Amino acid sequence: MFIGHYGASFALKAARPQLPLWQLFLAVQAVDLAWALLLVVGVEKARVVPGYTEAFPVDLYYMPYTHGLLAAVIWALALGLLYRLWQAKAQRSYTAAAIIALAVASHWALDWLVHVPDLPLWGNAHKVGLGLWQHRGAALIVELLALGLGVWLCARACPQAARRLWIFAAALALLQTAHTYGPWLMTDARQLAVTAFLSYLALAYAARRVEGPVQS
Repeated sequence: MFIGHYGASFALKAARPQLPLWQLFLAVQAVDLAWALLLVVGVEKARVVPGYTEAFPVDLYYMPYTHGLLAAVIWALALGLLYRLWQAKAQRSYTAAAIIALAVASHWALDWLVHVPDLPLWGNAHKVGLGLWQHRGAALIVELLALGLGVWLCARACPQAARRLWIFAAALALLQTAHTYGPWLMTDARQLAVTAFLSYLALAYAARRVEGPVQS
């Protein structure tokens, strides 16, 4: 899953409007950011296989440290704790840290919908995945529904930014459609990892610009 992950960011922003959207954008993609780094250095492994699935021609055959269920829980707890330590002087920092942890954990749950069985429960064993990537149209619908629901909740909670949020969501939807139906130009998994890493940072920056001043 790609853009659908940001649906969780918007929804969790609705639950706590004081939490900056860009931080939630980074949180929901934290394990993919780690995956990109680990793939580049050769710790986790993937290969581009044309036609592997309709929506995503990449075989993610070894990623136990970022995309295992047990690993996802550890990442969520660790990043929630780090956020709590970083924001120790802020009011209700425990609540904010819990939301960050939930954002990190949401990545695995949403990935389960679209991945073929390549998400290990622990280690590199007992792999699961509903496999919507095998059906391009269904995968795109799920991505857009997740995004749309999150933006709708966020726009209701942050009416002062609603117009900007919906315009941003439309741009994200177009990006996802191009990603799903456009030509696949990358032949190397490391190239994909670098592109993904930079894209996640760029989208977090865009979220910061779109959101504007955060409610105190």
